[in-house]
Amino acid sequence: MQAETWQKEQISCAYLHAIAAREGLTIASWNVDKDGVDATIRRGGPMVDLQLKCTQKARKVGNGHAFDLDVATYDKLRAADRSAPGYLAVVIVPSDIEQWIVHDEEQILLRCRAYYACIQDAPEASGAATVAIHLPIEKKLDGKALDLMIEHSRRRVLGALAGGLR
Repeated sequence: MQAETWQKEQISCAYLHAIAAREGLTIASWNVDKDGVDATIRRGGPMVDLQLKCTQKARKVGNGHAFDLDVATYDKLRAADRSAPGYLAVVIVPSDIEQWIVHDEEQILLRCRAYYACIQDAPEASGAATVAIHLPIEKKLDGKALDLMIEHSRRRVLGALAGGLR
């Protein structure tokens, strides 16, 4: 059975929430996706904006996957004046929705994986309706990745402060 858009949205949020909770990160979800952001994670001051996508049909490309992101969202995530770095996270789920979640008396298992790409400061789109975002397998969305994202945000803030921005 092919999943509905809202089901894909919910499983991608569940994936992010589970990882962020384990890492002790604060997470905020936005009820309106006007700015191309579904969730913001933070640890203290540094924060990161994430656009979450989910697919049952991942396109294999080289050493990872590719996801076609609409140009409007791409431009919002890459904008130089963002206060938080913009990332795309793509959750890949089994084609059969019945396999997304397995649970028994001892556990609940999310049968999905996710990859990410930093869109912040990416080049301008070439005029097409979508931009193919490469998601290498080494860019797995996990606790280590969230830590790297937060560190990237911290370095950006400190760089701006060192550059005279107050």
